[in-house]
Amino acid sequence: MADSAGELARRSRAAAYSLPIEAINPADPELFRSDTLWPYFERLRREDPVHHARDARYGPYWSVTRYDDIVAVDTDHQTFSAQPSILIGDPDATFTLQMFVAMDPPRHDVQRRIVSPAFAPQNLTSLEPTIRRRASEILDGIAIGDELDWVDKVSIELTTMTLAVLLDFPWEDRRKLTRWSDVTTATFDSGVVESPMQRREELLECLDYFQRLRDERAVRPGNDLISLLAHGDSTRNMDRMEFLGNLMLLIVGGNDTTRNAISGSVVALNENPEQYAKLRADPGLIPSMVSETIRWQTPIAYVRRTATRDTALHGKAISKGDKVVMWYVSGNRDETAIPDPDRYDIERPQVRRHLSFGSGIHRCLGSRLAELQLRIIWEEILKRFSNIELTGEPQRVLSSFIRGYEFVPVRIG
Repeated sequence: MADSAGELARRSRAAAYSLPIEAINPADPELFRSDTLWPYFERLRREDPVHHARDARYGPYWSVTRYDDIVAVDTDHQTFSAQPSILIGDPDATFTLQMFVAMDPPRHDVQRRIVSPAFAPQNLTSLEPTIRRRASEILDGIAIGDELDWVDKVSIELTTMTLAVLLDFPWEDRRKLTRWSDVTTATFDSGVVESPMQRREELLECLDYFQRLRDERAVRPGNDLISLLAHGDSTRNMDRMEFLGNLMLLIVGGNDTTRNAISGSVVALNENPEQYAKLRADPGLIPSMVSETIRWQTPIAYVRRTATRDTALHGKAISKGDKVVMWYVSGNRDETAIPDPDRYDIERPQVRRHLSFGSGIHRCLGSRLAELQLRIIWEEILKRFSNIELTGEPQRVLSSFIRGYEFVPVRIG
């Protein structure tokens, strides 16, 4: 694996530096599936940190690739709006999902405030025993010597269980949450969903399912996210598409990002065995490992903004209405902000200084929950297993938005 990976890295670097810089399109999902994105972003950070790309799939957009510039854009919502979408592609006018992460103040603030109690520290403290019990059940179902897909057996199971608890979602249907999350984020050439019509049909099925739950919780509320939406002053009367949009925000945020960080931790520790040895020798390093993994993996590779007025960044004239893409995956490898950023170091100083959760008013609401799940699963892993060994090359998702894994083959030791 090391020789083939090294050869792939050499060839991708040669390809990245042979192109005219104006021809670089960092949103090409194949760069992410093949894990060959790094030299392209390295070159952009060095030579053209605010880069204009013309893309047949998404239309023209600006790429912001340095840490400090990303923070500047992310914290200036007056100039760089989250509306109409956080994705590079413009929303389908016939099927637009409205969600508060793609809104600006004051509407964003009001809707975010409704669901934020579910992620408050005291609620996460009360949730921890449940997550630990679920993690233990998953791991106790695995035996030494077993060979399995870590994504399906562990990462998806834990995050889907946690999300089902937060939503008070019927336990027997919890894998529907995974499917709806995948349908929302997948490209049409990924094999997950084949057409806009199929996506629309499956998400409307999701909407109908949750509408029934919302109607029930409107009468008999519980301590869950659906009840909060059903009774919030600004959310109880939201229309169906806005309800669906906020549902998918919660589902994708609670599923895709955490599950890919969990899978990414196994990949990172296998690719850096000296770090894995440190972790086994000192489980007290788990919290630091969690933060370093989230930086190293960057499960959400980018978020888009739209310029509300003519402005400039690094001498580049950005016009009102232009798409501006903040590449968190690049900012997390910016050598001017993070020392030796390509190194996976679970004892890294200032390890929480990363961009994976965003900045400013849109900083990820579920960041502490993601860290909690990753911490708990590794605390329980180290109690049971001496080694989780990759047995083949991980298969990555065909997406420039979700940086994740379809399949991670492992052997338990």
